[in-house]
Amino acid sequence: MSDLAALGKTLRSARGLKAKRDIADAASRLGLSAAPGIPVGDDCAAIADGDGWLLLAIEGFMNEFVAADPWFAGWCGMMVNLSDIAAMGGRPVAVVDAVWADGAAGADPVLAGLRAASDAFGVPIVGGHTNLGTDRGQLAVAVLGRAKMLLTSFDARPGDRLIASIDLRGRYREPFSNWEAATDAPPGRLRGDLDILPEIAEAGLALAAKDISQAGVVGTAAMLAECSGVGIAIDVAAVPRPSGVPLGRWLTSFPSFGYLLSVNHRHVPEVLARFHRRDIATADIGTVTADGIVSITDGSSSETIWDFGDSPLMAFAGGPS
Repeated sequence: MSDLAALGKTLRSARGLKAKRDIADAASRLGLSAAPGIPVGDDCAAIADGDGWLLLAIEGFMNEFVAADPWFAGWCGMMVNLSDIAAMGGRPVAVVDAVWADGAAGADPVLAGLRAASDAFGVPIVGGHTNLGTDRGQLAVAVLGRAKMLLTSFDARPGDRLIASIDLRGRYREPFSNWEAATDAPPGRLRGDLDILPEIAEAGLALAAKDISQAGVVGTAAMLAECSGVGIAIDVAAVPRPSGVPLGRWLTSFPSFGYLLSVNHRHVPEVLARFHRRDIATADIGTVTADGIVSITDGSSSETIWDFGDSPLMAFAGGPS
């Protein structure tokens, strides 16, 4: 088996990608779809409100993650929600949390992580739900934001370039594949970095984006492609990557700051420059295509990761502009 074929097999079997199929089942049972109104499948629900949009999202966390690293789970409760808001071209307003624990001592590190992130990012926690009488720690956090101009999962167009922007100034938070580049960063830098996405949206430099999730770079690209009804071909050698990290692990990692943007070729230099000015590794990593196939290439051969003609992923395709 070639290196690229082995990498393709790793990506197709990745837990983070397979988990996205759960979305289709839940959406079907709730009667949701990507129909006009408030399309489902994006990083946040975008609710038209005056001259902009309210953005609403929620994140729940794996029980084993909360148990193994409760302080960082609390921090991530804030961080990943703010990433969802930024990916939509928005700015956060406030968050609420739901914490379950076996007594106050079990909740303390989770709440401490939430508070530390709230202070660092400058976003208030305004309420939530607490249960200290459970047999295990669990965490969910919801966020409210606003956007003047949207970045969506439904507006990638054939011919666009796929831009990946990832903060490499970090390390793995073992044993999970979470690339952590935030807890030691100055608060001013964290806030300024998140502002790049709404500034890009408001300048009209991009229409489509997603934050890189547990599905990793390629899995997140597949989610973007399905929602937009397109395909994406990714040059894996072009993906920004920390020195010494194996490509297979990196492409299935969850970075604390990581985004994919679908950008018209005319705007690529300016989009790259905006991230580079803040010392964030950013590169043109591929092409948006019309074939409905997500593939990887090494320059000489290619491997199909997902073909939407054969099977849906989240079952949201070709949403509204």
